[in-house]
Amino acid sequence: MTDDTPLFKLPHQQQLCPLCQNTLQIKSSKNGPFLGCSAYPDCHYIKPLQQHDHAIVKVLPTEACPQCGAILAVKNGRYGMFIGCTAYPECDFVVDQHEESKDSIEIDCPKCKKGQLAERINKFGKHFYGCNRYPDCRFLLNDKPQPGPCHYCHYPLLLQKKSELYCAKKGCEKKQPASKAG
Repeated sequence: MTDDTPLFKLPHQQQLCPLCQNTLQIKSSKNGPFLGCSAYPDCHYIKPLQQHDHAIVKVLPTEACPQCGAILAVKNGRYGMFIGCTAYPECDFVVDQHEESKDSIEIDCPKCKKGQLAERINKFGKHFYGCNRYPDCRFLLNDKPQPGPCHYCHYPLLLQKKSELYCAKKGCEKKQPASKAG
């Protein structure tokens, strides 16, 4: 006598691939777990396990949104904490904590010579500097750029590390001699 009942029951909430109707499975990658189609490699459908919603951490009742007048809130999103409008998605106002100052020096990209270097922040909150023509130009630096030629190889860009200047060219990267103020 054989019994056709399964040894275990699959959850009734098991999701199907919208492309091929096979089941979705939890898979793992260097970026963490995700849902992927069980028919891989024939089907390449993937779906994140976590939707990156902007969860409200704290409402700021005394702060009004300058766009719509709703209350602002501290939120936690895909790239960390930020301040945004509680009326999202109708209003997409976000406080930019890293606006460039008016007197900031504009530095041309030494790689493409068409773009400018801009300060950016990665998802871990670290500052870096990259060409504003990304993805056409992928030039980036982890240290603050300073205009000026290298004393040794004449590369047109220097890096500021603490209070010292270094050449920004890979391979040279030499410490620059102290400038003589006179």
